[in-house]
Amino acid sequence: MTDRQRDVAEIVLGFARTLRHAGVPASPDRVQAMVSALGHLDVLDPEQVFWAGRLTLCADPADLDRYDAAFAAYFGGQLPRSVPRAAALQQVLVASLDPHSPDGADGADDSEDGQPYAVQTSRQEVLRHRDVAELTHAEREELARLFALLTPRVAQRTTRRYVAASAGVIDLQRTVRRMLAQGGEPSRLARRDRRTKPRRLVLLIDVSGSMAPYADTLLRFAHAAVRVAPFNTEVYTLGTRLTRVTRELRRRDPDRALAGAGRAIPDWSGGTRLGDGLQAFLDRWGQRGVARGAVVVLCSDGWERGDPSLLGEQLGRLARLSHTVVWVNPHMGKDGFTPATGGMRAALPHISRLVAGHSFAALQQLADVIAHA
Repeated sequence: MTDRQRDVAEIVLGFARTLRHAGVPASPDRVQAMVSALGHLDVLDPEQVFWAGRLTLCADPADLDRYDAAFAAYFGGQLPRSVPRAAALQQVLVASLDPHSPDGADGADDSEDGQPYAVQTSRQEVLRHRDVAELTHAEREELARLFALLTPRVAQRTTRRYVAASAGVIDLQRTVRRMLAQGGEPSRLARRDRRTKPRRLVLLIDVSGSMAPYADTLLRFAHAAVRVAPFNTEVYTLGTRLTRVTRELRRRDPDRALAGAGRAIPDWSGGTRLGDGLQAFLDRWGQRGVARGAVVVLCSDGWERGDPSLLGEQLGRLARLSHTVVWVNPHMGKDGFTPATGGMRAALPHISRLVAGHSFAALQQLADVIAHA
């Protein structure tokens, strides 16, 4: 097998894993069929790759919408124009009514053949609002399917550069050049407007022992953000030291990306020194441009073993450099939450938003906060 064939096979295997997370049962024989089909097609043509996978990996009409969504997210970092929610998330659960109960008797009258009543519901919809720390391993695997379709995007910012536009201020130079090219005759006015580009997104994720139940889910969110904008997103982990895991999370296969990040993090489930880690980030990367004008998301419960005043001081530096600082605290989604830890009290004066991060629904809200920062 040549290097190119090996690369194509690895990409297809990663895409098949993403499909299985999204609910499409891409079996090994179907994956082999797609690899064989790509051997006769141009693998650099997205349309040919799309139809090769659609014709080989989908076994049921219900798989088509999920395939379209997963293909757009995996290869293009975007969602398709229309993704029916029911087709992507809904599952059918059959609930048998008790014929001896009053309610069951009423239900039996409505059913002529006496078959169980089919209740349309969605387990994923329930999982969206469950605290990830309370989920079983099987439920976490099921929740990973939703992350395959999550596409966090950062708001646009206006730059100092101008580009040609149909509306905006008059571009005198282009207008005069156009008139000279026509012998001095009056011409249509050329206009220009400010160029826009997405802001940089920086995620700082606490992987200490107190954040262990949520670290994996937050890293999956980070992987989804990197998948959408791989060269405009930076991811670091905080514990007893600072670790950059952006390169590991650029792998499109989420399982391999998280496994690589886990190997790169030396202080997983260790202590917490947020102030020292944030100072190291600002001295090495943030002050040199990574944090300038960026949307910075810091995910932590605020348990600081170091000096909280150092954390407050470094957060002040970060707030002056960045555009927005968002703090994600998984415990905020629980009843009776108050920012009572030393780290949270030191952080509150310097952050723009405090959001929860305990469930998939909370992370969807975080994606909305990032998009409108």
